Amino acid sequence: MPTAADSPGPDGHVAPAAGLGQLGAEAEHARTSYGEDALIMCDRLVRIYAAEGIEVQALQGLDLLIDSGELTAIVGASGSGKSTLMNILAGLDSPTAGRARVAGRDLAAMTPRDRLDYRRTTVGFLWQQTSRNLLPYLTAVQNVIMPMRLGGMARRARAQRAAELLDMLNLAHCTKRKPAQMSGGEQQRAAIATALANQPHVLLADEPTGELDSATAREVFAALQTVNAELGVTVLVVTHDPAVSAEVRRTIAIRDGRTSSETLRHDVADEHGNATRHAVEYAVLDRAGRVQLPREMTEALDMKDRVRLQQDADHIGVWPDQAARP
Repeated sequence: MPTAADSPGPDGHVAPAAGLGQLGAEAEHARTSYGEDALIMCDRLVRIYAAEGIEVQALQGLDLLIDSGELTAIVGASGSGKSTLMNILAGLDSPTAGRARVAGRDLAAMTPRDRLDYRRTTVGFLWQQTSRNLLPYLTAVQNVIMPMRLGGMARRARAQRAAELLDMLNLAHCTKRKPAQMSGGEQQRAAIATALANQPHVLLADEPTGELDSATAREVFAALQTVNAELGVTVLVVTHDPAVSAEVRRTIAIRDGRTSSETLRHDVADEHGNATRHAVEYAVLDRAGRVQLPREMTEALDMKDRVRLQQDADHIGVWPDQAARP
């Protein structure tokens, strides 16, 4: 039935209300243009696993934007969705719904051949378990050369790049050593060199310091900082190590399959020129307007079920629901 906003045309037919098509076009443009300048973009990403009739939603509409050249940490409790996110970004898994794009590659639309090419050329991946990163029967330099050989790089070029990467990561002394002859830290640094062999846009590291002592973990993280600064490669690292997450400019927390908060750090110099690092935590407002309040804050104020909101000129206040209290 026509509404008051509809108007009949000269032929007696009713035309839709003006502006509806434009609104739809604007909404579609907003959806497709989201994160168009970001190197890594996740838009309402969903991943559901089903086994024996039970469904587990590991990602529940996650939004994420990472710019080229960033060194970013991802943190979150066990089961929050961190590893699922990393597996999707690495091309090892596929999203159930939503969009994910890395360096212009649509991760939801790739064929198996596309995924193989993507893993060889666009992303490098570093596992927590040192034994998974290197072939045990090859030396450090042979491990680094292998991805370039599979990619078709000329022999002289791959030998030169392998030497440059190992030297950059202070591993020249390990060139002819096999993994069993290297320390855990040396193995992880050799794995970083191997992951960077084909000059990927992104290096993904899933708990790369999880099996290392504190001193060795600092060495490995320093290696990630080096390749980020000197090669310009974007680094995204999942970590439980507060010493690692505190050293990056941006830390993203994931909770219940969504990005929940971000901590941004910047250096402030005093009148004597001494720099002090300041950290500010922000709640993430997703594209649907949802905010996850930190659990420690809601528990401290006994916030349950619903909260009261009040808009002021420059902020929105959030209070516990006093009406529901005895």
